[in-house]
Amino acid sequence: MVRLGQLLHKQRLQRKLTLEQIEKDTRIKASFLSALEKGEYSKLPSPAYAKGFVKNYAAYLGLPKAEILPLFRREFDEKKAYKVLPDSLTKQEEFPMRRIRFQQSFLLVTGLFVLFVGFLLLQYRSAFFAPSLHITSPKQGAVLSQDSTVSGTTDSQATVTVNNEPVSLNSDGKFTKNVTLFPGKTAIIIKATNRFGKETVVAREVTVKQ
Repeated sequence: MVRLGQLLHKQRLQRKLTLEQIEKDTRIKASFLSALEKGEYSKLPSPAYAKGFVKNYAAYLGLPKAEILPLFRREFDEKKAYKVLPDSLTKQEEFPMRRIRFQQSFLLVTGLFVLFVGFLLLQYRSAFFAPSLHITSPKQGAVLSQDSTVSGTTDSQATVTVNNEPVSLNSDGKFTKNVTLFPGKTAIIIKATNRFGKETVVAREVTVKQ
């Protein structure tokens, strides 16, 4: 009974072709061509590759597909051919997928952890940091009238005083306070204190007109 490999080998020799020449023309490795001629299908990458190599090799040699493929199907037993392959080849797609799933899970858990820590820091940063305090008016060294306005922004949960007098804040932390000052050089002391007792103090030295 004629075997597929024998038929391929005989046809190649009749056409005086080397495996290297065919490799160059078909881009099928010479080692795979040799495995086909010897019927060593277990040396091929996969069943799909094995069938593709057979079709391309036979077409290159001018052998009829209708004759070659039945021989291949008769000789080729996928389970038998590949049961001796190491797991690194037969499960080449399973391991990358497991690795990808692990990486995705790790990135997801890491991302959630970072968000959680960021949330905690945002919620409890006032326990570690003094509140922000930005004074928009008056400017340092300004010349003011006796009745003037102090305005600025701070953390919305802070308590603000101007010269020890409490100041009301709106929802975004902005405040305005009307003050009465004595003529001459004086200092306006603005203090913001959070619920943990952390405070920020800004002093504005101004000159008040008579």
